[in-house]
Amino acid sequence: MKYEQLARDIIANVGGKENVSSVVHCITRLRFKLKDESKANTEVLKNMDEVVTVMKSGGQYQVVIGNQVPDVYKAVVAEGGFQGQPTVEEEEGPKGSLFSRFIDIISSIFTPVLGVLAASGMIKGFNALFVALGWIENTSGTYQILNATGDALFYFLPIFLGYTAIKKFGGTPFLGMAIGAALVYPALSTLTAGKPLYTLFEGTMFASPIFITFLGIPVILMSYSSSVVPIILATFFAAKVEKWLRTFIPDVIKTFVVPLFTLLIVIPVTFMVIGPLATWASSLLGQGSLFIYNLSPVIAGILLGGLWQVIVIFGLHWGLIPIAINNVATMGYDTILAPVFAASFAQIGAVLAIMIKTKNQKLKTLSIPAFISGIFGVTEPAIYGITLPLKKPFIISCIGAAIGGAVAGFTNVKGFIVGGLGIFGIPSYISPDGLGMDLWGALISIVVGFIVAFVLTMLFGGINKAQQPSSLSEGITAASVEIAATKHQGEEVVSPLNGEVLDLSQVKDAAFSTGALGYGVAIEPFEGKLVAPVSGTVSALFPTNHAIGITSDSGADLLIHIGMDTVQLEGKYFTAHIAQGDHVEKGQLLIEFDMDQIKKAGKSLTTPIVVTNHKEQDLKLTNQKLVKTGDQLFELVH
Repeated sequence: MKYEQLARDIIANVGGKENVSSVVHCITRLRFKLKDESKANTEVLKNMDEVVTVMKSGGQYQVVIGNQVPDVYKAVVAEGGFQGQPTVEEEEGPKGSLFSRFIDIISSIFTPVLGVLAASGMIKGFNALFVALGWIENTSGTYQILNATGDALFYFLPIFLGYTAIKKFGGTPFLGMAIGAALVYPALSTLTAGKPLYTLFEGTMFASPIFITFLGIPVILMSYSSSVVPIILATFFAAKVEKWLRTFIPDVIKTFVVPLFTLLIVIPVTFMVIGPLATWASSLLGQGSLFIYNLSPVIAGILLGGLWQVIVIFGLHWGLIPIAINNVATMGYDTILAPVFAASFAQIGAVLAIMIKTKNQKLKTLSIPAFISGIFGVTEPAIYGITLPLKKPFIISCIGAAIGGAVAGFTNVKGFIVGGLGIFGIPSYISPDGLGMDLWGALISIVVGFIVAFVLTMLFGGINKAQQPSSLSEGITAASVEIAATKHQGEEVVSPLNGEVLDLSQVKDAAFSTGALGYGVAIEPFEGKLVAPVSGTVSALFPTNHAIGITSDSGADLLIHIGMDTVQLEGKYFTAHIAQGDHVEKGQLLIEFDMDQIKKAGKSLTTPIVVTNHKEQDLKLTNQKLVKTGDQLFELVH
């Protein structure tokens, strides 16, 4: 119930539930797949109190919420009646680039298991730590139970991914699970203990002993536990086979005959062809990433560490996570994510410096939860709410992360588990052989990243002790105020309506009458036509067309709200002649509205025209009581 209204507002401003192909969530964001992104009101969403910001990347429309995203997601799904992620066949609208589609598929497959994946990795890491510290023996029952708890998901990963992958590809989820279970079926792994019948590709890197055949065809038995690529390819194939079978098998027997033939076709083909090819490809992928890393671990650390937060902002980190999981499965360790481990600590180092140095109470208050979230690896609140709007601290945090990455590369840090975030990720660098340089190198890298970002932000962060923005949207507004100080002298704002000029205090809405939303005047209109009061860009247009935001060419932000409580009319009696993002000229017709019908609906037509990024003393108001479109309404001075 707590997030019902927020869910309604989000759905309305992503273009309505009819515009949503699917929605999933990760740790901090709602990831929408929209049919038409142009229907979304991005600026409106960004300015919602509970929304950190909005990103468009990887074929997804991402609404960043923060730590409450699981609860908000439940409310959005309930409110919109969504069933979760779409199948590939169900997706509508432009497909986007091949890279965007790849990111979308990977994130959709891994997002549902992300929480339990992180939890399992943390349990495995702490179990290894307890053994290394001598607290428990690796032969004890405690160790065995904890090891089973943490290792179960990784060992049976093909079953979990079988469910999410085939669902993404448009097949039946339990078929995907059955295929994944077959890949890790224990009895098949024991067959490799005997003497092979013969060896295929002997003398090459693909040499494979053959222990069994299927209908006389040799089967190359591989280890598929913890694997990623084979099950994704197998479920893609299964979804196509299932869809094909459904085209001609009679409805009366589809329930069991389609699964029967899907399994009989897909599982043998997977063991004989898809599995081996995918496993070899996985090994080559792991060796390839290791080869690139070994060309210069320090440079790789600098690049990965320094760019990681930028990659996360655009949600593109999903392209690297499967590679890391694959590396652990094929080589027993990973070097891709190790250099980026310092990034979250560099981010909170910059936030701590801001928290200490700023005198802005709102910013200081916002910094505390952002710092705490960052300790546990969730840095979006810190990035979007604090460092990115301030610009310099974000750049400095990237520098700190780059130096921390260089340390990780220099000490050749390897991760042995893909799991915990932030401080919970530390045990991931404990080698199966015990405490070693991988752990110490990881610890040194995060300490260095934290200290560098903290010190540089304290010295060069450009923190204004009197006033700093506390959110990305407020940061934009603050920047506009700064522009206003130099460019807005004498800027004329003309009347967008024919009507009677009223003082804002006469508006029967406290948000306007108190100046909370900005300063200006109100007009009681005589005609249902609204024209542009300045030349500029339509920065916001509400779906109901009853309110519009315009940023003038000089940077002044104007908000015009036609009538009071007119949002309840749901767009009736309002006709927009422009769209969000359009550039308009002073005097251009923006919106027409039916005054008679609005009055019959019991709504006031009093229309506030306010400037949201100016102080009251910056406005020189007109003395006229009656104005027509084009008359000077007020002048912006500084």
